[in-house]
Amino acid sequence: MLDLGLLIIRLVIGLLFIGHGAQKLFGWFGGYGLKGTGGWFESIGMKPGFAVALLAGLSELIGGILFAAGLLTPIGGLLIAATMVIAIAKVHGANGLWATSNGYEYNLTLLAVAIGIALVGPGKYAIDALLF
Repeated sequence: MLDLGLLIIRLVIGLLFIGHGAQKLFGWFGGYGLKGTGGWFESIGMKPGFAVALLAGLSELIGGILFAAGLLTPIGGLLIAATMVIAIAKVHGANGLWATSNGYEYNLTLLAVAIGIALVGPGKYAIDALLF
């Protein structure tokens, strides 16, 4: 059951991050694409906005793919964790903890999940389990 639980966690978190990356990179799922996301990053002082949007989108997309597949899971977890640390530091941290105030509660939860899975491993239903 442990391995099934790890699979469910990896799939949900990984697929959501794939979606977030696709929002930033391609404008899918209601996102704004690189130009729009880059403009928003510029507006909050993260420059150059286009490059930051590209890096954030790639980190989320690639991290999500690796995490969901259980392939190079520590790297996928690190990419997800890094984006959440930056989101807390640059966007949500000043608003306090709770999501009701646009705080970092949700980002901290995702950060904990990404680091936790990176540390304990992806379980036996993962590409890593087949390779290593």
